[in-house]
Amino acid sequence: MPQDKYPLLEAVEFPSNLKRLDKHLLPEVCRELRDFIIDEVSENPGHFGASLGVVELTVALHYVYSTPYDKLVWDVGHQAYAHKILTGRRKLFANNRRYHGISGFPKIAESEYDAFGTGHSSTSISAALGLVVAAKMQGEQRHVVAIIGDGSMTGGLAFEGLNNAGIEKSNLLVILNDNNMAIDPSVGALNEYLTKITTSQVYNRVKNEVWNRTERLKSIRLFLQKTIIAIKSSILRQSNLFESLNFRYFGPIDGHDVAKLVGTLEMLKNIPGPKLLHVITVKGKGYKPAEENQTLWHSPGAFDRDTGERACTRASGQPPLYQHVFGETIVELAEKNDKIVGITPAMPTGSSLNIMMEKMPDRAFDVGIAEQHAVTFSAGLSAAGKIPFCNIYSSFMQRGYDSVIHDVALQNLHVVFCLDRSGLVGEDGATHHGAYDVAYLRCIPNMVVAAPMDEVELRNMMYTAQLPQQRTFSIRYPRGSGVTEHWRKPFEEIPVGKARLVRSGAHIAVLSLGHVGNFVAQAADRLAEEAGISVMHYDMRFAKPVDEEALREVATLFDHVITVEDAAIVGGIGSAAAEFFTENGYSVKVTRLGIPDRFVEHGTIAQLQAECGFDAEGIYRTVKEALGEKLFTHLRGWRPRSPLEEQYQLEDK
Repeated sequence: MPQDKYPLLEAVEFPSNLKRLDKHLLPEVCRELRDFIIDEVSENPGHFGASLGVVELTVALHYVYSTPYDKLVWDVGHQAYAHKILTGRRKLFANNRRYHGISGFPKIAESEYDAFGTGHSSTSISAALGLVVAAKMQGEQRHVVAIIGDGSMTGGLAFEGLNNAGIEKSNLLVILNDNNMAIDPSVGALNEYLTKITTSQVYNRVKNEVWNRTERLKSIRLFLQKTIIAIKSSILRQSNLFESLNFRYFGPIDGHDVAKLVGTLEMLKNIPGPKLLHVITVKGKGYKPAEENQTLWHSPGAFDRDTGERACTRASGQPPLYQHVFGETIVELAEKNDKIVGITPAMPTGSSLNIMMEKMPDRAFDVGIAEQHAVTFSAGLSAAGKIPFCNIYSSFMQRGYDSVIHDVALQNLHVVFCLDRSGLVGEDGATHHGAYDVAYLRCIPNMVVAAPMDEVELRNMMYTAQLPQQRTFSIRYPRGSGVTEHWRKPFEEIPVGKARLVRSGAHIAVLSLGHVGNFVAQAADRLAEEAGISVMHYDMRFAKPVDEEALREVATLFDHVITVEDAAIVGGIGSAAAEFFTENGYSVKVTRLGIPDRFVEHGTIAQLQAECGFDAEGIYRTVKEALGEKLFTHLRGWRPRSPLEEQYQLEDK
């Protein structure tokens, strides 16, 4: 792009450059910064609307505070693109979220300006309080600011942080970025409370008059804060929620008036104690299509920046997304079983539970960003005779783990957990990969852990899970498409704990869990065609209970077994197989393919699967290495079990 398109932005390599500019130039900096984000994200997709909404706030924060000495903690962090661009990463931004490029989220290892790594919601206040207390203990006079959205404020951890921060005599500033959106529109009583504050015309008129008339009298402004607090309580007819937690509340103010933001932040720097600034913004600000459809433009993919036309990412006739199969199937099941209800924590569109919410609004619930509550809410519904399908992204399910154990499994309640985005999810990286669900669920008593190889299996697992004889049941499935257009078939019950033999074979056994079984099938076809290698392939379907009969069969027939899963190999299906072989005295070598014992960074899903070695090419290579020369020499230790194997032995002799 032309170098002269952003003359001010080109001169701002770091916040120190920004602070040298005259205040009257800041609106133009914001305009250039917003245009830069639009240009870049239109070609290199990422989180869009959230970052556009905080451009002015980001500029004001870096203009007023002395970062990186002063610390900014961005909740979730998908809104931090402007922050990254202003802190030395503008020239690297073309590789944002790309393989080996910069992360789409704040990351301590990436920059000293990223005070705390984020990716999940509601963490900023607790983390910022830790930074504040540490600075106080070390005698440092640094400022710490947590920037949190109204959607993230519904998370229990945010309230825990507020509650603790309110009793600490610290100079923590919490900025509540209120745009009435998370990914989907914000829900709940807190959202209604914030709406009352922001729509109180009397309060806002009085507040603005006080502000304007005391513009040059900062000392009087401080005195009048107590009066403003009284006005708020009187007009709103209730005590202020945040002030009841010992936070001094300021706002709401226009989050797109950079001059007013700078003035407000400069004033707040001199006010001691915990403070909350309520800022009103528009998600997608400055790009009309994003303002008009904020959910769609949260992360829109590539698009034409001039017309707003989004690139077509799904070809006609392509198999459906797993999430869409879930969304359609739960409606079918709910039409047949009136006990079924749906629950999701703030992800109705992402999980496709919005289909049920539209058709059965009284039986589908968005509980806001509150995963632990979603789990225990489901437990309560089950205790009253309902069958909840609790749909949570795999990495977010980690946040409700105690409730899964204590409130659901311990009581053996009939709750069906549908874990979307299991396995490697791509460009969102380590914070969002659903790597650990098999390991952390497999160790829980009463828990069934299932994973479909295709859309038909997903439907049948959902059907099986809601049957009266079932109890605590989990189904994990990946982000992205399945393998067939013809998925809407009559329901069939799947025997729990029973694997499916995909193909017979004579030379080696491969056990797969979930969608990656399709990669095994591809590799097995290639091995047979190119090398004459015959692979026995089991789609295990269940990590718990594991099919012991299938494991006993492969242990009897083979001395080497390969396991494949899009999950952490520590504690996964490979571990389950190795445990069984050891406990039952089988001498079988197990080679485990899956997500290694490290945090995998970002890239396309295909790139990351190849890096981890469990794509079709990796499986093909592993099988050949496992067999080595044995297959083509004397096949030592192998009994002839097929005409193919006997042929190799005769030729070798």
